[in-house]
Amino acid sequence: MYLSSQLSRVLLGATLAISAQAASAQQQLVPAQSEVQFTARQMGVPLDGHFKKFSAQVAFDPAKLATSKINFTVDTGSATLGSRETDAELPKPTWFNVPKFPQAQFESSAIKALGAGKFEVAGKLTIKGNAQNVVVPVTLTQSGATTTATGTLPIKRLAFKIGENEWADTSMVADDVTVKFKLALTGVGKI
Repeated sequence: MYLSSQLSRVLLGATLAISAQAASAQQQLVPAQSEVQFTARQMGVPLDGHFKKFSAQVAFDPAKLATSKINFTVDTGSATLGSRETDAELPKPTWFNVPKFPQAQFESSAIKALGAGKFEVAGKLTIKGNAQNVVVPVTLTQSGATTTATGTLPIKRLAFKIGENEWADTSMVADDVTVKFKLALTGVGKI
């Protein structure tokens, strides 16, 4: 009897461990097929940049939106505008203050289906220690085993204290910044 109950516990533990691994491995970001870009305007001229490093933890079930969650993290030190001089400025305290705030984060609080693969994802965006509630429009498309989430989020850089002191003057660098993303995910069920 003792051996039987011990064996049952071992099998139950192994089953739970395998289930936990399967659940955590179900939805994965495919970094090579994903991108996060941003566009700002300096003296009226658009400046296009992107983040080289980001990650996502996704538990998305189109049939269970109330329990679906998205947590997206960007390494602010990976921001580039393609110029050595500008890129050297971005990590400084005036802009992203990377030593103090190495990551920006979005954490979902609610997901609403709009139909035809379109969703509204409400949540909290935190950049440089400043949190704002945002609603991100997201479109999902599926091709084979890959689900691609795309969207555009306009933000106000000064709400997050990006570009402080002399750079707070919006006549030089506009307050409006557009963030565009394309996230390729595996393991998402049929939409």
